[in-house]
Amino acid sequence: MTVLETPRLTLRRATVEDHAFIFALVNDPDWLRFISDKGVKTEADARDYIQKALLAMYDRLGFGLYLVERKSDGAVVGLCGLIKRDSLEDVDLGFAFLPQFRAQGYARESSTAVLDYGNKILGLKRIVAITMPENDSSIRLLEKLGFKYEKMVKAPTPGPDDKLFAIDFMP
Repeated sequence: MTVLETPRLTLRRATVEDHAFIFALVNDPDWLRFISDKGVKTEADARDYIQKALLAMYDRLGFGLYLVERKSDGAVVGLCGLIKRDSLEDVDLGFAFLPQFRAQGYARESSTAVLDYGNKILGLKRIVAITMPENDSSIRLLEKLGFKYEKMVKAPTPGPDDKLFAIDFMP
């Protein structure tokens, strides 16, 4: 189900049929380094992860992480969307892209659309984002999107604390 469109991209809800993409993404070395090991070791694990994480959030909140597809050829290039973590007061922006699709503007384009959706459709007045302090590319993108660093917060997974960035929308 398509949720958002940009000039080059379609953002849609994931389905269990997306298990091969999810398997590849959550096992990418940068995902494992900067996000966390989700324990997805087989495609069956990937289907389970989609059901318990992505589909459950859509059902519970009406939003979540969306698959980002390139309009030109239908290639699934990454994930981008909004997450509500128990550890954070505000909804946060999340994004991750396969290595071959990075540095092409897809993360910025999809994140801009998601932020607009969160503010104008969902009525969010504030959105946060967390990232590891050494994740320079994500920090640069967050700053380009208008996020401002606020503080260090306890990471949602075991490990070092994360940097929390926030963007506040005009009333």
